[in-house]
Amino acid sequence: MSSPQAPLAERLRPQSLDQLVGQKHLTGKGSVLRTAIEHGKPPSMILWGPPGTGKTTIAGIIANSLQVPFYTLSAISAGVKEVREVIAEAREKEKAILFIDEIHRFNKGQQDALLGAVEKGVITLIGATTENPSFEVNSALLSRCQVYVLKPLDEQDLVKLLHHAIKDDLLLSGQQIRLKETTALINISGGDARKLLNLLEVVCDAAGEGAVITDEMVMEIAQQRIALYDKKGEQHYDIISAFIKSIRGSDPNAAVYWLARMIEGGEDVKFIARRLLILASEDIGNANPNALLLANACFEAVNKIGYPESNLILSQCATYLASSPKSNSATTAIGSAQAAVRAKGDLSVPLHIRNAPTRLMKNLDYGKGYQYSHSYENNFSPQEYLPEGLQGTKFYDPGNNAREEELRKFLRGLWKDKYGY
Repeated sequence: MSSPQAPLAERLRPQSLDQLVGQKHLTGKGSVLRTAIEHGKPPSMILWGPPGTGKTTIAGIIANSLQVPFYTLSAISAGVKEVREVIAEAREKEKAILFIDEIHRFNKGQQDALLGAVEKGVITLIGATTENPSFEVNSALLSRCQVYVLKPLDEQDLVKLLHHAIKDDLLLSGQQIRLKETTALINISGGDARKLLNLLEVVCDAAGEGAVITDEMVMEIAQQRIALYDKKGEQHYDIISAFIKSIRGSDPNAAVYWLARMIEGGEDVKFIARRLLILASEDIGNANPNALLLANACFEAVNKIGYPESNLILSQCATYLASSPKSNSATTAIGSAQAAVRAKGDLSVPLHIRNAPTRLMKNLDYGKGYQYSHSYENNFSPQEYLPEGLQGTKFYDPGNNAREEELRKFLRGLWKDKYGY
């Protein structure tokens, strides 16, 4: 039982899978993870998902269910020494669980220190991360863990949490508070259950007993007292959103300001550089192909150099990307193509562009009639490359910018009216 002085989110932390809101694909009846827990044999795992979706809670529930020693480390403050101390203690127990929050912040040496203990079953590792573990957890450790993806809580889940808090929390239940509107609470919290509950507590404390909570009231109180529920840097996702949107909006001044906010807050340099790399294709693309080259060079450089010198590299990249012409045509092209794949299924590859490495395949006319582009004028032959059922479909529509207008003109000259360029 949590102390009455604990934050609301901690007071309401679920103690069993049945109390957990959301994540039914992992914890519902008959699910893989629930079955493993009920059999007392949960594997070492990485829980990957947005903040406030239940990663820490699930780890605690597993420990409670198994009734085994539970160790917890934060990758921000713990090093190899602390990891080895926990492993040494765990060797003396029959079973032990080690929960590592933000495991993506562990370097290779710290992750390697876990390998032997995980492999031999000395500990059951539960790592929590908001980052793709394929990029942030080394392959040796990742191969010894199951990766479970947690989904963002939907609006129904979040509203259920709010009413649960008002009705069942020992402190709030006696205040006769009524929730008239919930949109502002949900929007400000960004789907983070922990942030949502702590914001609710701030609002209830400010509004007083018998209050009727409205969106207007929430906005007014949140603007005055937002720091009270943001003690652990949960503005992280708001600030990266502001950073990305400033670059997308071609405002280098705002971009470098939000960059400075992240740097001063101790944000992981790789996190920032990775977002810049994604943006270079998502929002600039072929309007300025050099953007991707610079963003990739930035990512490589900051991985070699680290803070504080990486500040300069990040600033150069962010201001360049913000000052570049914008296009999302590559983004919409792959989106449209993937939608077509899902709608049409696995359409057959036209025979003339199939690979024909064997005699049998050649006898079946694989590759027959293929026209080698370089053998034709302007290195181009107007043959068909799309499968039957999609012929003539335009997925890539060059953006309205100087560089892509050149591409449009070039494509129009080749394909005439086929794709409507």
